Amino acid sequence: MAKKSKQPKVKEVPSTTKQPKIAVDPQDYYQKKPAWRVSRMEFSDPFGWHVLDTDGISFIWEKLANFETMTWGEILLVAKKHNHNVSVDKLVKEAQDRLVEVNLDDLDELTSLHLTGRGRVWGIIDRGVMDLLWWDADHRVCVSHKKTLSGLLFLRSRSG
Repeated sequence: MAKKSKQPKVKEVPSTTKQPKIAVDPQDYYQKKPAWRVSRMEFSDPFGWHVLDTDGISFIWEKLANFETMTWGEILLVAKKHNHNVSVDKLVKEAQDRLVEVNLDDLDELTSLHLTGRGRVWGIIDRGVMDLLWWDADHRVCVSHKKTLSGLLFLRSRSG
């Protein structure tokens, strides 16, 4: 009687090279047009949307609709002077504390969209969709040091 081989039979030899099944480029959203998600909008102080009247909401709606004609690349790269991602550690303490309160303290950055001279919309971009978070009418979420620095240089040049 012949002995049966105890070696397992292989239908096919597995590949020895690793290749990802799904490769997602984290910068892929730059080619996409923006979309908006409203479920995270804050309607309380310090940076809530509740301060807006009907005209203010209409104005922001129109501005966001205009952004929809562009790609995120055009918004954040071409117009990066006005619209940009900001590291959470650059935000004022009040904004950082609020992120902790709403369980968003694991974020590295937020996105700021310039709508008026001082007015900003703040949110979180995920795969081309921005979760609208805060309305910042007075540029308080992240204080700009540009004007302060230029003012100091002006004063220094006048005194010397």
